[in-house]
Amino acid sequence: MAEKLFYFLTFLALASGLMVVVSRNPVHSVLYLILTFFSLSGHYILLNAQFLAAVNIIVYAGAIMVLFLFVIMFLNMRTHNEPMAPIWAQLAAVVSAGLVLMVLVAATKASSPALEAVADTDSFDSQIGLVQTLGQTLFSQYLIPFELTSILFLVAIVGAVYLGRREPGERNSF
Repeated sequence: MAEKLFYFLTFLALASGLMVVVSRNPVHSVLYLILTFFSLSGHYILLNAQFLAAVNIIVYAGAIMVLFLFVIMFLNMRTHNEPMAPIWAQLAAVVSAGLVLMVLVAATKASSPALEAVADTDSFDSQIGLVQTLGQTLFSQYLIPFELTSILFLVAIVGAVYLGRREPGERNSF
């Protein structure tokens, strides 16, 4: 049963991810991206990582996608005004996609022995994706990168506030 659910979620994630790229309407692309996030959350649940699934749904499918929809609707993008991309840009996109596909295939072939080691049921730990285990790992083994990331976020927030402030004498444009 879990294997069938895995294949269904994989097909759903790949199909909706493809539709994000192929869809001409930006609102439809965002909706397909939300579907992709939900299917990835299903994968997290299958991996016994309920916290990551909940965070993925709340943060990405909830907050960030609402922000994307707001920006798309705010910009009022018209699809019929878009000129066709030049042939060199289309060719560059095809070459880039081919290179990414080659890297993915090479990474998949290189990770095959690692996947066989994961399938070993003797060393399976059922606590691997839970919040307590995640917190212990973050605050013990990865404490320095975690703290550096928090400092980076703090600097980004201060920079955004600094760039968004009004100059003295500037009037309200509303």
